[in-house]
Amino acid sequence: MLMPRISLQPDPRFFQVLFQLVFLLYGVFWLDWKTYWLHDACSVCSCLLFNYMACCLLQKRLLPLSGPAGWNFWGFSVLISALSLCLLLRTNHWYTSLLAALLTVSSKYIFRFRGKHLFNPSALGIVITIWLSGDAWLSPGQWGSNAFLFFLVVTLGTIVVTRVQKLDSSLGFMLPFALLLCGRYVWLLGWPMDYFLHAISNGGLLLFTFFMISDPRTSPNHPLARIIWAALISIVSFYLAAFRWVNSAPIYVLVAMAPLVPLLDSLFRGRVFTWQPVSLRIHIISSSK
Repeated sequence: MLMPRISLQPDPRFFQVLFQLVFLLYGVFWLDWKTYWLHDACSVCSCLLFNYMACCLLQKRLLPLSGPAGWNFWGFSVLISALSLCLLLRTNHWYTSLLAALLTVSSKYIFRFRGKHLFNPSALGIVITIWLSGDAWLSPGQWGSNAFLFFLVVTLGTIVVTRVQKLDSSLGFMLPFALLLCGRYVWLLGWPMDYFLHAISNGGLLLFTFFMISDPRTSPNHPLARIIWAALISIVSFYLAAFRWVNSAPIYVLVAMAPLVPLLDSLFRGRVFTWQPVSLRIHIISSSK
């Protein structure tokens, strides 16, 4: 007897949006962030609005706000960028959040090369906003460094990146960074191991590792190229953090190293990543009593 079995293949970005919301709620209600809902609402709403305006400009017409066409600008990608701003960027004024959203969305359409984003949109938006406004900053200390957050971010982050097969980028960054930190703080300076664990389990660093550098649309196509690229970011970030005391150095280095991606793609040929839409699959199986 033939029986149909229906399986739904969800968009991996759905899980990233869900986990980002969990992190945001965790920060606000558990860590008692002194944040303003106005800033977060401004980041999300303005990202959606600017993305809609960009789609209308590209197609030179007013697009419908619902249906399959509307989902292109209300979809997961722009929500991921908006929530990244909420999680990482801090500012005193709502209009600075508006500027960050404008820069983030604009970079999606302006800086493109061979069908890929040249820069990570939220990373570029954050860095330029900090440079231009003088009213924005990154606050990695807001996450603390307790074990619960460490295992939560690592576990959920691993789920996200393995669904899009970019775990090599995360490990290529984190392993050299952790070894270099341990070598300097514990072996060279003789500091207690607790200091190293405190530094490596920082929530901002882990979110960067599992949700930003692993972005399949801005990382190299070939696995070996991704590892090389991530390791370079790791080494430079370690130097800036350990010897120059640059706050949240990995995000700045990620933006600076972005132009290397097209070069690595030309040296290491790999399949260009494309997001697959949600699919409904029906399998016919045989069953006998």
